[in-house]
Amino acid sequence: MSAPSIILVEDDPPLRMLTARALQENGYSVRPACSAAEMWLAFEAGPVDLLLLDIMLPGTNGIDLCRQVRQRSQVPIIFISAKGSEADRVLGLELGADDYLGKPFGTRELIARVRAVLRRGGVERQQGGVRQDRAEFDGWTVNFPRRELHSPSNAIVELTGAEFDLLSSFLDHPQRVIARERLIELSRTRMGDSSDRSIDVLVSRLRRKLSDSGKPAPITTVRGIGYMLNAEVHRM
Repeated sequence: MSAPSIILVEDDPPLRMLTARALQENGYSVRPACSAAEMWLAFEAGPVDLLLLDIMLPGTNGIDLCRQVRQRSQVPIIFISAKGSEADRVLGLELGADDYLGKPFGTRELIARVRAVLRRGGVERQQGGVRQDRAEFDGWTVNFPRRELHSPSNAIVELTGAEFDLLSSFLDHPQRVIARERLIELSRTRMGDSSDRSIDVLVSRLRRKLSDSGKPAPITTVRGIGYMLNAEVHRM
């Protein structure tokens, strides 16, 4: 199998070189870019498995680039920025990013987060035994090998890697209350500790997409505890 391909968008030359070297030493193929124009050229150069995107870029910033990428692709995105506040993490998640890495960061944290996000988009989790290929709930259908969500009208609903893993966690524990901290562990979001709003934002994003059929999403908020998938799940 070929090495996972990563586009690294970072305008600081020393940091770009060090980050690219760390990724390459851990078996990844890296296409470095320093601006929006170079990023789009890198996209045209071949398949992309992950986008590492700095927020503070000259010209078109990372926030706007994330919006543009999400209009055409569900490629996993990890934001990189010196801004590490909760508000910045939440904004990145709301835009569709899968994770957020604050500067300065070490090589071990970088590689751990890259592996976690790539794992969401590729290798199916094997928690609780072998999972069937498909599941149905409330008129919706999930294809696990293809990581696809089909609406009641059979339209494919695009999910980010983090959103799909969150939905999978709910499907593994239907009609059971799951604490926020446990959801973070199950879905492997790895976006900070349980005091931030990461999981709340992801649930909100997933709810919006599960409301496309005209009726409310079957995800219930249990005040002070967490969330519950309020629907029967049928495995196939």
